[in-house]
Amino acid sequence: MADEELSDLAAESEVVDFPAGAVVADYAKRVPGDVWMVRSGQVTLQASADATTIDTVEPGGIFGYTPLLTGGGMEFVARATAPSTLIRLPGAVVRAQFAKPAGLAFLASTAWNVGRADRPTIAPTTDSRPVGELVHGDVLLVGPDASVRDAVCRMTEHHVSYALIRLPDGELGIFTDRDLRTRVVAAGVSIDAPITEVMSAPARRVTADLTAETVLMEMLECGLRHMPVMTSRGEVVGVVEDADLLAASARQSFTLRRSIGLAGDAAELQQVGQRVTGVAADLFRNGTKASATSAILSVVIDSLVRRALELALAEAGDDINGFAWLTLGSVARREAVPSSDVDSALSWRDDMSSASAQLRAIAIRTHEILDGCGLPSDRNGAVAYQPLFSRSQSEWFAAAEGWLDDPLRGQGLMMSSLLIDGRVVWGDASLHTVPAAYRSMRDEHSEALRLQRLDALAARVKTRSLRDVLSRRGGTFDLKQHAITPIVNLARWGGLSADVGSASTPARLSAAAQAGAISDSDAETLCDVFVMLQRLRMAHQVAQIAAGHTPGDVITMSELSPLNRSLLNEGLREIVGVQRRVRNVGIPPG
Repeated sequence: MADEELSDLAAESEVVDFPAGAVVADYAKRVPGDVWMVRSGQVTLQASADATTIDTVEPGGIFGYTPLLTGGGMEFVARATAPSTLIRLPGAVVRAQFAKPAGLAFLASTAWNVGRADRPTIAPTTDSRPVGELVHGDVLLVGPDASVRDAVCRMTEHHVSYALIRLPDGELGIFTDRDLRTRVVAAGVSIDAPITEVMSAPARRVTADLTAETVLMEMLECGLRHMPVMTSRGEVVGVVEDADLLAASARQSFTLRRSIGLAGDAAELQQVGQRVTGVAADLFRNGTKASATSAILSVVIDSLVRRALELALAEAGDDINGFAWLTLGSVARREAVPSSDVDSALSWRDDMSSASAQLRAIAIRTHEILDGCGLPSDRNGAVAYQPLFSRSQSEWFAAAEGWLDDPLRGQGLMMSSLLIDGRVVWGDASLHTVPAAYRSMRDEHSEALRLQRLDALAARVKTRSLRDVLSRRGGTFDLKQHAITPIVNLARWGGLSADVGSASTPARLSAAAQAGAISDSDAETLCDVFVMLQRLRMAHQVAQIAAGHTPGDVITMSELSPLNRSLLNEGLREIVGVQRRVRNVGIPPG
């Protein structure tokens, strides 16, 4: 809008406060005369017929314009889900703006997403269904010679927010509502321009056999809201959208990642970071599985780490490249919980060794920023500013070879366990050289692999003390130290036996079974117990957060339900049984 028009709109608008739960407008009762913008808080749009959530409107979002322009026909209730301040925009002025080219483009990019009767409402992605089962409707494909106008018209006709473009080389391009806003309207590109000028190509894609949970993680990590789904033969099955995978409550994680990326300084990032554990708690309380909640939390923490590092680099004022930041521990395995701290490491190019002191100073500042976000540094000192965890790529590779030759020297077992889990979240992934040294561990370093197995078996499950605790329904138990860590360590050894480096605990167990390191039944048992323990752990920590306490892993046994006490006791027996069988079986031949 022109400045004068914007001033006129502001003069005729009104700021209105609503308490949590208040109805802002009921579009089933009358055709509205105004449009609303959320200034602070949150508003949900719920279908009048069954109260299902159609959309969640965050600060800066507007609603009510579609019923205004169509004269009704959309029956929903707008309700404040938190104390909210809204701006009432006069309908006549808004209607005039929507008649202009920019307004029409905005409508084209958003109108198809509201009140779709043919769109199923799916619970938060907590199951393991193949993503191919979640796609619906016909696939919208346009030719590379189509214009933006043609694509937008067809998107509107098909009530979808994307168009796939089949390119001459067989690849796919994709054009979405976000591209329309950012690459066409905001950039001033003509709607008669070829679609190939504003599409994204090649489009990121997934195969139909992947689980919905896996696809959700990839979409969240890449910041994508649309993902083409293909058969193994390369045929397009459909396009899955974030709304297909997430209930409205879980979309907070996408919004949170955008806020992290937009944080202009450390103070802004720390303000956003303080919301992270609350979002994770909300996800779990609203029905998201513990494993999915942990994975989403890990991705959001990755975003915080990257932005904190970028801000620390900007503060340093020097253009420093040629290094990689590694996340270690549970976050690296995508198994973070609200109590997780931040383990990290640095690796730089060999020609960057003269900048080691400067890089460590940047690491110190990065962790200072993260501390203010509510993400404390590792309590045992596994952080990137310590010399033990910051080296050149050649130094890391040489250290890894030394750990393989003599795992008992220089904390080799501990260091290798941390660095094998490591995952690059910023910089050149090839600078993480430890996995390359361990790639042929099974064939070339059987003694080191044997010591890894012995180290994994050293984490004893305290079954006797637990039986004592259960008999009197008192005492405490450390879920991480005495239950989860033994499984994680076994899975790490099993993954190394299968030449699998950084991966989630269930993925490592599956690989270990395929390699014959453990039996299929033991892998399945440990996976089931791990999932159960993570659920207990997440439930315990979410309850601690709700009570205003710092989340932790020590539980009071008397607070567990009889069922959960029984599950925990049985799970610990299963872990001990697998440990005994692994101890009695040698390393499988290469």
